[in-house]
Amino acid sequence: MVGPVCQNNISDFSYQGRGKLDYDAPLAKLTWFRTGGKADMLFTPKDEKDLSEFLKILPREFPVLALGIGSNMLIRDGGIEGVVIRLGKNFSNITLDENSIIVGSGTPDISVARAAMEAGIAGFEFLRGVPGTIGGALKMNAGAYGSEVKDIFKSAIAIDRSGNSHILKYDDMGFSYRHTEVPDDYIFVSATFEGRSDRRDQIERRMNEIVDAREESQPLRTRTGGSTFKNPEGHSAWKLVDGAGCRGLKIGGATVSEKHCNFLINEGEASAQDIEELGEEVRRRVMNNCGIKLEWEIKRIGRRS
Repeated sequence: MVGPVCQNNISDFSYQGRGKLDYDAPLAKLTWFRTGGKADMLFTPKDEKDLSEFLKILPREFPVLALGIGSNMLIRDGGIEGVVIRLGKNFSNITLDENSIIVGSGTPDISVARAAMEAGIAGFEFLRGVPGTIGGALKMNAGAYGSEVKDIFKSAIAIDRSGNSHILKYDDMGFSYRHTEVPDDYIFVSATFEGRSDRRDQIERRMNEIVDAREESQPLRTRTGGSTFKNPEGHSAWKLVDGAGCRGLKIGGATVSEKHCNFLINEGEASAQDIEELGEEVRRRVMNNCGIKLEWEIKRIGRRS
């Protein structure tokens, strides 16, 4: 039997379903920056049906946020109000069907790239250079090395805040650069992508080129959230940051990467506030230097401490 107990207080809510529900849950270890506060509630659903049942009974006044592996995200020090929903290994399935791949939204992008390579399906190589999971990649039309999610997208299934399921086709997504027009309350649970046949060795060669390029230019294996700012039209964000003299700039325990200055790094003890203030200082200096306003690519969420 599934049912809520709510008296306008999140601590009074309970769920008797199959998923795991934790209160006052630390989130720092679930993000690449390894910093930030707690979630009022953290829910890990068993499957799509469990997620739907949970959302149907969750009081409407409780905000909801979906979390993958926390790559392109900065959780502020005051934590997350409401419920964080983490789609874990039960949403990490991959099914192959000729040149199509059906993927759970919790699947790491790199896993999809590898599965496509093993199956001789081209078009997915760029995912080797995209940190995060398919759910986040769908939401922001993630891209790298000249390709984007929209280039391989066929359809997706999402669940809304009321627990209702929706099938989205290409025209429903409203794809643009690092953005979609999908309603904010939609949580992707799976997607179908389509590539083209190619020789496995050729796909592997292209993926290795991406790996080598990332190793050479990006601060991998550091506490970072990936690319910090979107590339303004006609410009590279890193060049603007570098031109404004921000390479190596520090605030508290946060620093602008010396290796690739569109990456901010937690050197070990940085607060989320350190990282966000550093990003805002970079934006201010770029604006003063060349008159271009950088837009955050990293999603900054939660309460300020």
